[in-house]
Amino acid sequence: MGSGVSSFLSLYSVQKPPPPLMGSGFCSLVFLYSAQKPLPPEPSLGDLPECCVASVLGYLDPPEICRLAKLNRTFRGASSADFVWESKLPANYDTLIQTVFDFFPPNLCKKEIYKRLCRLNSLDGGTKVVVDVGYMQKVWLDKMTGKVCLSISSKGLAITGIDDRRYWNHIPAEESRFGTVAYLQQIWWLEVDGEVEFPFPAGTYSLFFRLHLGRISKRFGRRVCNPEHIHGWNIKPVQFQLSTSDSQEALSQHCLGEPGKWIHCHAGDFVVENSITPTKIKFSMTQIDCTHTKGGLCLDSVVIYPKELPERLMLF
Repeated sequence: MGSGVSSFLSLYSVQKPPPPLMGSGFCSLVFLYSAQKPLPPEPSLGDLPECCVASVLGYLDPPEICRLAKLNRTFRGASSADFVWESKLPANYDTLIQTVFDFFPPNLCKKEIYKRLCRLNSLDGGTKVVVDVGYMQKVWLDKMTGKVCLSISSKGLAITGIDDRRYWNHIPAEESRFGTVAYLQQIWWLEVDGEVEFPFPAGTYSLFFRLHLGRISKRFGRRVCNPEHIHGWNIKPVQFQLSTSDSQEALSQHCLGEPGKWIHCHAGDFVVENSITPTKIKFSMTQIDCTHTKGGLCLDSVVIYPKELPERLMLF
């Protein structure tokens, strides 16, 4: 009997499958479920709060802000925040708008105001009559820094002998912001005077005369410099002078050289402390030694730049 029971039990144990292991089955089920469920996405730049991104952009230069605006929607929205661009505008930008534009659309965002001030704007919109030289001046903000720059055409200057074509002529020039320059063929008495009154933001500014030895033109699409009339500049230096309405004065002298290249002769610097009241600047360029003639000079313009700006601004 004992042996029969033992045989039956042994037979049952062989034919009956072993019970499943609960632990391993449960783990397999959990693994299968977790494999089908997608993992949460990792955090990205687009998850940053827009206000935080805007606070960081406020420390960058305008071109960097515009580049980062292309990253995603968050950066694009942050790059248009008014407080970001207001920090880039001059402190007296309201006064600049009133001075530069006859009409300016109201309620523009600060980014659009910055954009419009960075254009080459003709003072008074180019609407004044010929006796007023407002339309012969251009003002703009440097895109990198938001600093004010100003340029005055040769037609906005008082040039001795300009009406006598034996001495001076206005000739077209693609290399001028104004499309024309005053060309001196020959003269004994060189005298150029000018003045400007403008509400410059507080800071230190430099004034330059933009000159070129040799008559510039184009032939078959190529730049040509004609040195035919160049003479008399190596005998004595040219004198440059400026004075301001608050009694600042500067004087410098330069011997003109390097035919075929634009040169910027530094007349001097002046400091603006009050950005509300317009600053009046008078300036001149003279070579009045009548012992010899001089000629072959292109006078493009007078330019005023913030002193700290790099020389790249004087390339055009």
